[in-house]
Amino acid sequence: MEIGQQVKVCRLRDRVPSTVVKRLGAVGTVKGFKILDGMNLGVVVQFEDEFTTWFFADELKAV
Repeated sequence: MEIGQQVKVCRLRDRVPSTVVKRLGAVGTVKGFKILDGMNLGVVVQFEDEFTTWFFADELKAV
């Protein structure tokens, strides 16, 4: 995945707040990356309504 790429939220691995659950199936833009624990990398995604959060890479699919 690259910054600026469009991605779709395909699944959610963990329990998350309802504000994130509403994004399941939504398309957003990759804005950056987040180091999680030295082994995993999170992908920061921004949606049309300016809401921004991070996802695991396997939760996203390139559009």
